[in-house]
Amino acid sequence: MSDAFRKLGIAAALGTLLLAGGISGCSSMSSDHVDCNVVKLQAESGRSDAEIASAVGGSEADVAKCHGSETSGNKTTQGVPSTY
Repeated sequence: MSDAFRKLGIAAALGTLLLAGGISGCSSMSSDHVDCNVVKLQAESGRSDAEIASAVGGSEADVAKCHGSETSGNKTTQGVPSTY
């Protein structure tokens, strides 16, 4: 009887891992998000929005959204840490 529960537990754990892996894999393949770091590097190298959109597999509108103000905080501090 305990062997049956052990096999059921292993099967349930394996099924859960496969389901979680499948769901996370599908969400990472969606093309509704453009990596703004890649866009920034490509723009700095002189590529147009159309070329960047083609290269990253997104739309020009998604690429244009990345040209907004920087939100990491480094733009206002020029990358120099403040004094404590």
